[in-house]
Amino acid sequence: MATRTADEARQEAKDAYNAFLAMCPSRQLLDRVADKWVVLVLCALAGEGADAGGRPSSLRYSELSRLIAGVSQKMLTQTLRALERDGLVSRTVTPTVPVTVDYALTDLGSSLYRTTRQLRAWAQDNMDAVRANRARYDARSGD
Repeated sequence: MATRTADEARQEAKDAYNAFLAMCPSRQLLDRVADKWVVLVLCALAGEGADAGGRPSSLRYSELSRLIAGVSQKMLTQTLRALERDGLVSRTVTPTVPVTVDYALTDLGSSLYRTTRQLRAWAQDNMDAVRANRARYDARSGD
């Protein structure tokens, strides 16, 4: 029996990921990235927010909260913690009075942002068509 290196074992496991299988761990990641708050946080940290001027930057919690209308404190905190845990966002604490905490995209987060940017743009660009389809469906269904 041939021995495998750790890199070979990791690659074999990676090749075995199939999100269509119920027990595939990549499904957890799909759950994470399919969340609207995740998409909006990644886009805000990449500089897409109304005040960001289109440049990636680090943002404080309060800046993120202002940029992402409608997000509750609890949801933003949970989202940032989950993104930090997954290595998509970095959290930098500066010992000032009061303590300053900044969030920024990691390289991994930036790579995911490229996909979420397209998803956000698609949703904005196609909302009128979706609304029209919903209205036709609802009229036909009697809802």
